[in-house]
This record gives sequence, C-alpha cells and structure tokens, in this order.
Amino acid sequence: MTMNLTPEEKRELFGSSDPDQYADEVEQRWGNTEAYRQSAQRTARYTKDDWQSIKAEAAENTAGFAAAFGAGVPADDARAMDLAEAHRQHISRWFYDCSTEIHQGLGDMYVADPRFTANYDTEHPGLAAYIRDAIRANAARQG
Repeated sequence: MTMNLTPEEKRELFGSSDPDQYADEVEQRWGNTEAYRQSAQRTARYTKDDWQSIKAEAAENTAGFAAAFGAGVPADDARAMDLAEAHRQHISRWFYDCSTEIHQGLGDMYVADPRFTANYDTEHPGLAAYIRDAIRANAARQG
C-alpha cells in the first residue's frame, strides 16, 4: 500500500508502528486481487486528514465492540451484528468493496493470525474471536 504521506506524517499518525511493515507480504498474498488494486488506488491519494478520519472511525468501531463484549452482549445480537456491518462498511468506504464473504475471511484472519489477534486482544482478551463471531452472524443475517 502506497501512502501519500511524509515520513513525519507517518510517525505522527502511526507512531513507532510502520504501516509499510507488511507491504511485501500483503502484495504477495493479495496482489492479484481486485480488492488489493482498489485499496492501493484509494489509499495512494489519502491525505493526513483522511488517515486521521480512518483511524478515528476504526477506533470508534473497536471501542463499540469492546463495550458490547465487556457487557456480555452475544455476538449474534443485533447490536454486535450492527457493529460488524459498520466495520464492513468502513472497509468498503475507505479501502475496497468488502462483500460479506470477504469480511468473514477477515474475521477468521483476526483469530488465525496472532498479529491481528494481539491487536484486538491486548486490552480485551477474546475480543478478536467475538468480532469474528459477530461478522459471521452479520453475514448469516444478510443471507
């Protein structure tokens, strides 16, 4: 993914985390897909303000999942499924057209890949599996 940001802007937005760290792996795994092409095309033109919006929207969604999970809301409850749909729409709006099938694959990856699991489970152990389950329930709800 190519970002139209200066090194200073990247540091300001992402801290010590390097957003290009997995670029080669991502291109190798998904480089021949339409989703990859869409995402590369879209993200190449995003400004610092766009990335701030993307990050804020994603953080709000994750906080919603964490609150629902912490409150014991079942993953197949409408509240959790609505968060899953908002997550899918976020991806579609900012990166690529995310079908429910692709979204389920992402949810599975959040649990199967320890790097993703750690991202969600650090403060809320079990959150990655909860998000995956809400994504699956949302896909089933949509048929």
